[in-house]
Amino acid sequence: MRLSRAAVLRQAKAAALDGVRRLNCWGSHLTDISICRDLPNLEVITFSVNGISDLEPLTQCQNLSELYLRKNNITSLNELFYLKGLPRLRVLWLAENPCCGQDPHRYRMTVLRNLPGLQKLDNQAVTEEELSQALVDGVEITAPPARRNVENVWAESTESSAAGSTAEPGSKLLSSSLEETNKIREELDMKPVPRDKYSSFSPRETDCNCKKRSNILNAILLLMKELDAEGLEIIQQTVVRRLQAFQKKELQEE
Repeated sequence: MRLSRAAVLRQAKAAALDGVRRLNCWGSHLTDISICRDLPNLEVITFSVNGISDLEPLTQCQNLSELYLRKNNITSLNELFYLKGLPRLRVLWLAENPCCGQDPHRYRMTVLRNLPGLQKLDNQAVTEEELSQALVDGVEITAPPARRNVENVWAESTESSAAGSTAEPGSKLLSSSLEETNKIREELDMKPVPRDKYSSFSPRETDCNCKKRSNILNAILLLMKELDAEGLEIIQQTVVRRLQAFQKKELQEE
């Protein structure tokens, strides 16, 4: 799916593309972000949980400081070639992409060797020691990657994921949902949900309902990131009223 001009303006609540500074398209089934070539003033981008594999359009985002690309379809670390020319990039979340491979140390060292200006990678602070070690253990990327058929790769990945999810036992599904929820909360600078508290949300629900609840919770957390102070106050008041209603119901049942 291609990210359109209309979708960008609608999500960012902007009148023109050059006025867009923050863009949140988490979980939007995107594979084509070529519109980013027309977004020169972007500072924060959230593209986590999509099917993106080509980072070349981001080369025009010279003001970009935070980039969230967790759980996409980036198959080669050579895509970092397109990020090396972004002078203000300080935060990158690239974990859970095929390019991360089976060697976490080599992956991290390679990213840091090519993007030494990062202050945080995959939600972990970058140290001076790591930057020095990256010069030894990391691989220097000097050329962009060879292109592949993005749509077919993403379709195969989605079908495989869907087929595998139908066979997951309830306990594994719950664990996966908790992990996803906490990663989203980390992106929003929120504390993680303890496992015992998360499990108590719906102990008798079916796997399907449990997953649905997790998706709703994740969507709410991400939407909260787009609200201003007035909007957050409305949410807070609504939550308080809902909690009071639940508490009153529990007292009546007792």
